[in-house]
Amino acid sequence: MNSRLVAFFTWFFFLLVNSCIFGIATSQAGNVLAKPLSLQDKKDLMRVKEYLDGIKTLKGGFLQISSNGNALTGKVYLSKPGRFRFEYDPPESVLMIADGFFFIYIDKELEHVTHVFLKNTPINFLVKEKVEFDGDITVTKFERSPGVLQITVKKTQEPETGSITLVFSDNPILLKKWKVIDAQNILTTVNLTGIQTGVDLDQNL
Repeated sequence: MNSRLVAFFTWFFFLLVNSCIFGIATSQAGNVLAKPLSLQDKKDLMRVKEYLDGIKTLKGGFLQISSNGNALTGKVYLSKPGRFRFEYDPPESVLMIADGFFFIYIDKELEHVTHVFLKNTPINFLVKEKVEFDGDITVTKFERSPGVLQITVKKTQEPETGSITLVFSDNPILLKKWKVIDAQNILTTVNLTGIQTGVDLDQNL
């Protein structure tokens, strides 16, 4: 499989589990054993929600590293409601866009374009005005260390698809990275760099 398709499938898996940011269950459901949450854990989850709700626009870079050593870089943009852009740097030719109606995967080199209704993808949660907690995702681990919060979640009904760990700095809360372990136990880490929020972006992302 070429690196462009690897990039696509890695990102698509991220989309499938990325609703963890916006749908966190705090009780046992299906075959997933939920992490018992302390009062402080619940308060911190609410702080995460408030932080994500407060993001209206965002731009920055990313460094994506897989467990086999492959590294890719690119740029990410978000404008609520409905718009998102995830673009890999050359020589990769992959571009992913949410335009308010569709999630669009574009491979410029292969001249391949795929459209999926945005409302049918987890990325829809990312570009909504407000975060909604629901039972689609279960918190399986909550770790706190000086200046860092880590929240690990799995899909409630499909825990075998893997997990994602969101890593935030604390005081103030900022999303720094996410770590995905897929169904094949392959780890992919995405480090966010130079993130800015509340910036003016072209509405034609």
